[in-house]
Amino acid sequence: MANQLKMDKAQAIRLLAERGWSRRRIARELGIHHTTVARYVQASKPTKVPAGSGLSKPTKVPTGSEGLEGSPDEAECEASRSFCEPFRELILEKLGQGLSAQRIYQDLVAEHDFGYAYDSVKRYVRRLQGGGELPYRRLECEPGQEAQVDFGRGAPVVEASGRRRRPHVLRVVLSCSRKGYSEAVDRQTTDNFIRCLENAFWHFGGAPQTLVLDNLRAAVTKADWFDPELNPKVRSFGDHYGVAILPTRPRMPRHKGKVERGVDYVQENGLKGHQFSSIQEENQHLLDWETNVADTRIHGTTRKQVGRFFQEVERPALQTLPLERFPSFREAQRIVHRDGHVAVAKACYSVPPEYLGRDVWVRWDSRLVRIFDAQMDQIALHARQAEGGFSTQNSHIATEKINGVERGATYWLSRVSLIGDHTRDWAAAMLQARGVEGVRVLMGLEQLARKYKSRAIERACELALAHGAYRLRTLRQLIERQGDKQQQFDFVEDHPVIRPLITYSQFVQSAFRKEPVR
Repeated sequence: MANQLKMDKAQAIRLLAERGWSRRRIARELGIHHTTVARYVQASKPTKVPAGSGLSKPTKVPTGSEGLEGSPDEAECEASRSFCEPFRELILEKLGQGLSAQRIYQDLVAEHDFGYAYDSVKRYVRRLQGGGELPYRRLECEPGQEAQVDFGRGAPVVEASGRRRRPHVLRVVLSCSRKGYSEAVDRQTTDNFIRCLENAFWHFGGAPQTLVLDNLRAAVTKADWFDPELNPKVRSFGDHYGVAILPTRPRMPRHKGKVERGVDYVQENGLKGHQFSSIQEENQHLLDWETNVADTRIHGTTRKQVGRFFQEVERPALQTLPLERFPSFREAQRIVHRDGHVAVAKACYSVPPEYLGRDVWVRWDSRLVRIFDAQMDQIALHARQAEGGFSTQNSHIATEKINGVERGATYWLSRVSLIGDHTRDWAAAMLQARGVEGVRVLMGLEQLARKYKSRAIERACELALAHGAYRLRTLRQLIERQGDKQQQFDFVEDHPVIRPLITYSQFVQSAFRKEPVR
């Protein structure tokens, strides 16, 4: 036997059905299954009787519904009354304890056999708290303060080959005047996004102070309402034009409601029913439509003509554009290799040694390669190399990895000159006589200073220079022949204070003859 509903729910079903509510809406509102609603609605209808029988049957109502009296207004008040009304004082007490609507619902079910849906409790609690949903706040902006950006689907492009595709349309709307700019692109890439924004700024004749956009991948690498991470190229674009880029809260499209409606306007009014042979043709159509249709309309909110309001009020408030457009470059993230270089377009470029194994950002165009750290501070600048080329800056080579020959003759000549004037003169003459191979001789001369005293090296260099001897071996021999080494003395066998060895021999023999003490 099917379960029977309580009287108040049965009454509510009948009255709401009479008011034209659908069965599913009644089921959703009362928290019961729609088939149960259908059964009670059907049961409340008058029973058909054969024509001419003279019989009439009273309307069949669900069990437990007898006794319904009073005017229709009283019945409607009874049905509209919340199922939570009998528990009003208890709910108020629990609210005073700081309990949530969910917790109150659980307690009512467990302690008082509450048989209705959680939504009934939630609505009743909201009513007691004086709540309910607050109206959205409409925010209007000062001229030149803000522009909003969003992507939508464009009109089909059918090429001569028969290929059909649907491009994307980027819509930029100035929040004060509602002046718009639209451009179709084949893909939502970072480069396309930046190019469309830049075209919009130059179309407007100035840039707004802030740019509001959703968290599209072309601009935002990590969505975060408090501190979002922007694509580095997009961030540089904002710096170039002096525009602050502010992504909206994730899944909150009303934060950019002006452009949301603007995209719908482009699709419904500007593109619907059209198709084009190329993206260029579609963009020309959009440009004409913006000028001849969108700019001439009276906006429903501002009650002013969009184009005139823009020219008279907002355009003078926009920021002045820079002298040059945003430089066109490519960028990518790279890991510094073990040799201290990064690969860019099949060429290699050096970075400071402390970045070994770390991630860096690289930007390159036809002339230059710029390398940045994680904070987008430039750490290296190179001229663009051909494929297979290397660009290594001396400042990027660790001191420990520079060998002696690489340091050059000038470096070593300055080092050995510290020994003395004769050493400097010999070294200079030796370099002139021996050329490139003399660099290693200078390195050996600098090593001699660690083993011998400076005056010995000076005397040897003075003598070698006088005889035109420019071999390092000659200097070593001259130094070793000098008297700077410690002198060796011959042993003296006879001396008045030294006893003869025979005396010590007799002393030892007599010591062994003595008897040990017991």
